[in-house]
Amino acid sequence: MAAEGFDVRSAYAEHGRDLLGFAVNAVGDRGLAEECVQETFTRAWQARGRFDAARASSRTWLFAIARNVVIDALRHRGRRPITLVPDVREPREVRSPESDQVDDHVGLVWALAQISADQRRVIVAVRLEGLTYDQLSDRDGVPVATLRTRMFHGLRALRALLDEEGAS
Repeated sequence: MAAEGFDVRSAYAEHGRDLLGFAVNAVGDRGLAEECVQETFTRAWQARGRFDAARASSRTWLFAIARNVVIDALRHRGRRPITLVPDVREPREVRSPESDQVDDHVGLVWALAQISADQRRVIVAVRLEGLTYDQLSDRDGVPVATLRTRMFHGLRALRALLDEEGAS
């Protein structure tokens, strides 16, 4: 799709708040998260000519960019000094053991942002907050059977997203 197919202003109005929530959740620092959202829209504006609505929605495209920006920011924040390998003149960056955990965390937060809000609420409440289905049902007024169905479909969607992300 041509560059005029992606309007940065309307995309920001529509998705900026969700992207900020994703970034805050991923980096744990509102200031850094705001910088990540700004960088996301800067990269989107620079790459607007490559946006193809037939391949992905603007939301999906922006979240993919945001995921990369967040990973870059977290890696930069945790970067260790460059060390030289013996007998090698070119420096190499040593990957910290936490890098894989950062990638996994960002990938999960990204995938959670892609599924429906109802599915996300159930997964977060049951798997992360430790609520039982009965407690969640009492809190939200949604039948337990509906909550279990949302959990099933939400986890299936998360697996598909994470498998797809791991394949690329």
